[in-house]
Amino acid sequence: MKIDKYEFPDDLYYDAEHNWARVEGDVVVQGLNDLGQDLAGELVYVEVPRTGRKVEQGKPFMSMESGKWVGRVKAIVSGELVEANEEIEWEATLVNTSPYDEGWLVKIKADDLSELDNLMRPTDDKFAEFIAAEREKYDK
Repeated sequence: MKIDKYEFPDDLYYDAEHNWARVEGDVVVQGLNDLGQDLAGELVYVEVPRTGRKVEQGKPFMSMESGKWVGRVKAIVSGELVEANEEIEWEATLVNTSPYDEGWLVKIKADDLSELDNLMRPTDDKFAEFIAAEREKYDK
């Protein structure tokens, strides 16, 4: 789904922190959505977390920086980090140029996929309202 100039693929889940989730079996791929990367600006550094550690939905586990922003990234689901995108450590702008493809952040083996029920889908009325409110808040 396209909302103004921002793309939000229909098959993904989204949280209020501008993360997205793609389900691949019991693994959830997490990234920063199109609006989130635009709000952050051009990324200059992404902390790539170590694999094997446990993360909890809504709790910070990594960080990223742009010229105007430093932020903590919160886990979109609880589980074990099974893979981190090493490419973004050396080329952080992949998150900006390819947020849904090459710029993914991590893969989490989910403890409980029902946690996805806490997230939004582009087809939800509240999602479009949320994006409109975020764009107004940040004048995007």
